[in-house]
Amino acid sequence: MYPVIIDFGIISILGFEFHLAIYSFGLMLVIAFYSCYFFLNYELKFLGYEDKLASDIIFWAALGGILGAKIYYLLENIDRVINSYDPFGMIFSGAGLVFLGGLLGSVISVSWVLKKNKVPWLTFANIIGPLIFLGYAIGRLGCFLVGDDYGIPSTLPWAMSFPKGIPPTTTNIFSDLYPWIDISGFGPGLITVHPTQLYEAIICFLLFLIMWKYRKASMIKDLLFFLYLFLAGIERFFIEFLRTNQKYVLELLSGAQVISLGMILIGLYFIINPLNEATPESA
Repeated sequence: MYPVIIDFGIISILGFEFHLAIYSFGLMLVIAFYSCYFFLNYELKFLGYEDKLASDIIFWAALGGILGAKIYYLLENIDRVINSYDPFGMIFSGAGLVFLGGLLGSVISVSWVLKKNKVPWLTFANIIGPLIFLGYAIGRLGCFLVGDDYGIPSTLPWAMSFPKGIPPTTTNIFSDLYPWIDISGFGPGLITVHPTQLYEAIICFLLFLIMWKYRKASMIKDLLFFLYLFLAGIERFFIEFLRTNQKYVLELLSGAQVISLGMILIGLYFIINPLNEATPESA
């Protein structure tokens, strides 16, 4: 675990003291958005758009994504927020970001940018679709570095423990926060879990590479966004079985799995019934 990349310690400027450090999760988010900007700008140049449009899309995707991710987290954990000794701390902290909420927030904010600039929504959605996999994969590496969003207990050879995770992987934590997970086979203290962050990072990076390589193939070039929804829904649906989220829908599915099923159905519908939109050809 490397929650802090570089710690500069206490810095004093003009009589003000503050702790300066480069945190791994924040760094990974920056790398994710700049990576997506690089590929997006690369594609938009072929379509004749200005650089500013790419930067606007990434900026609003980041802002909408973070807000959406936070709102989803707070709604999903409303009981913990209400009963917390510091509810405002939970609301305004940098922790607690849920990707599915971030995806919805990004789609709404980016759609607004596209409408404002009077550019075709589907054309840009198809460009952005593969890039979401890239950003997500890098973001999951950030989760791994800080010990967040790990999976259920496991004794597999590659299972890992996160002694300083968010929260730590101990039997006490699992008993308090995840009472629905069976830990009877583990002794008290630190336990090992599925590194689901790495599973998702690897899967989504491979999906990005495949979609990016074949993005201009005639069979899928106009379906990339809905292909993303379909594949991302499948990936998240199955990875949820290894995550700690409670299965409260018929005691079989988590909220994320229900949303994933919606993504799969929407993606599959529009793959079978493509939207018609005049799209400029990219080189």
